[in-house]
Amino acid sequence: MSELTKNTKKEDNISSKEYEALLDQYQFSAKELSPGKLLRGKVIKVTPTHVLVDVGSKSEGIIPLEEFGSTKDINAIQPGSEIEAILEKSNLKEGYLHLSRKRAIAQKALDNLETAYVRNNWIVGKITNKIRNGYTVNVGIETFLPDSHADVRPVKEPEKMIGNIYKFKVIRFDRKTENAVLSRKLLLQDEREKRKKRVFDQLSRGKKIRGKIKSLTNFGAFVDLGGIEGLLHISDMSWGKIHHPSENFEAGQDIEVVILDFNEKEEKISLGYKQLIPDPWQDIETKYFTGQKITGKVVSLTDFGAFVELEPGVEGLVHVSDLTWSRKLVHPKKILAIGEEVTVTILDLNPETKRISLGLKQISPHPLEIFKQTYSPGSRVKGTITSITDFGAFMEVEKGIEGLIHISDISWEKTKHPSDKLKVEEEIEAIILNIDVDKQKLSLGIKQLEGDIWEDFFERHKIGDLVNVKIVRLVSFGIFVEITPGIEGVVFLSELDERKIEDPAELFSLGEEKLAKIIKLSQKDKKMSLSFRQAQLELQKIEYQKYVRSQDGRHTLGDIMKDQLKTISTPKKTTNKKEKKKEEKDDKS
Repeated sequence: MSELTKNTKKEDNISSKEYEALLDQYQFSAKELSPGKLLRGKVIKVTPTHVLVDVGSKSEGIIPLEEFGSTKDINAIQPGSEIEAILEKSNLKEGYLHLSRKRAIAQKALDNLETAYVRNNWIVGKITNKIRNGYTVNVGIETFLPDSHADVRPVKEPEKMIGNIYKFKVIRFDRKTENAVLSRKLLLQDEREKRKKRVFDQLSRGKKIRGKIKSLTNFGAFVDLGGIEGLLHISDMSWGKIHHPSENFEAGQDIEVVILDFNEKEEKISLGYKQLIPDPWQDIETKYFTGQKITGKVVSLTDFGAFVELEPGVEGLVHVSDLTWSRKLVHPKKILAIGEEVTVTILDLNPETKRISLGLKQISPHPLEIFKQTYSPGSRVKGTITSITDFGAFMEVEKGIEGLIHISDISWEKTKHPSDKLKVEEEIEAIILNIDVDKQKLSLGIKQLEGDIWEDFFERHKIGDLVNVKIVRLVSFGIFVEITPGIEGVVFLSELDERKIEDPAELFSLGEEKLAKIIKLSQKDKKMSLSFRQAQLELQKIEYQKYVRSQDGRHTLGDIMKDQLKTISTPKKTTNKKEKKKEEKDDKS
């Protein structure tokens, strides 16, 4: 304090009257400056230990330097700076007023806290530390902020709040103990309600409004409309198809949107962006028609096809079956690439469902049309077996062209399964049976390479011929027999035996060989009927003729026939009593 000590000795001589007057004036000023009074002054000088302040009195005020906190705060003090302080005491002996800046700040803080508490107003403070169950907040004095009142949502990273300055509501205050409890959540809720009312008051359906994109999600974008957020759904971003909002927008972007709908009670606002321009589907039929060839851009590839954009907002689907003329389905990725320009044909147009079916393969003629210009039914072709099914085998005759060899056209012999005769990747020769461009079918045959065995059969056989056959199938109406490989006929129940037979399986078995007589032929239908019964009678007749030729003339014709008939074995028949008596009578005669 040596620097601050004044020389109290007066060199000038003054009268006692003047001294008394000066003393009375000083004492009067000292009474006005009572301890606890808030004084405002200007900084005169900063010393290593104190700050000298002119408070408008005869005496200067002094404030200890440590009351100014950090070095940064001290360096900010300059001569002429205004400052507030509380008078703690006046030292007449030294001639200085002892001031406290801290007490002034605390008193002002208490005044502000009381005002904010009574008037339900807000106060500004700085979060200084994280303590148990909350935070300390400096508003001039230390106050408490509970965790539950730090934000409208639970704070995930409390350390990030330390050092930040916020506005707070005062929810509890006691001036005597200088204790206060603050709430940032209540302030945020109040401010949000005000913003909500302000925003919803200016909303109307169809109104255009500007906002800023706050965040992007898989299903859309949240747009800040002035403190209240609305949802711009992905389906309302573009008339065309987009997979993620980030394809068209980014966070922080300023955009104009249309109010589609809102509900103030539920705090929901639905926004639209594509609605800023007309729906391209409105007059779609005036621009596109079935059969039209048009160029578009591939925008998406899926397992079931490719989406082609004909214009912004108008897309059509090329189904996987309409990508190529090949019978095999090929994944779109092997044929097309996203961004590629392609020419397609419009196969179908439905404005109501907003769907357009497109075809890529229809741009070029079907390969069978070109194939038909070179080949015709009866032509021989070579190819490779590509696949085998229960009903036949597919054979590739040219790239992209496959024909079906039906199981019935593989061999003249009975074929149980195509794999018994053919193998995949086997190279074979076949004959073209039919080319149907409309149905996109090519029919092939292998057995036809050998010629028509039925035609040969009909040339060598006629009705009445006896043939050796093999039983191949037993059915309810008779028996199917094989005469030669590939040639079959049927023996009906009535032609099996002299006796009446209802179930062929009782007397015949598969693989059994028999003699049969051809009784009916149909060259047109390639069918024939045979008879076991008539074959047996024919055989008996032949045997009888042989016998007649071997006998001399001593026998009469009646004797010969009688002896021959006795040797013939006839099927046993069930007879009734009348027939039995007749037979006995005939025998006696």
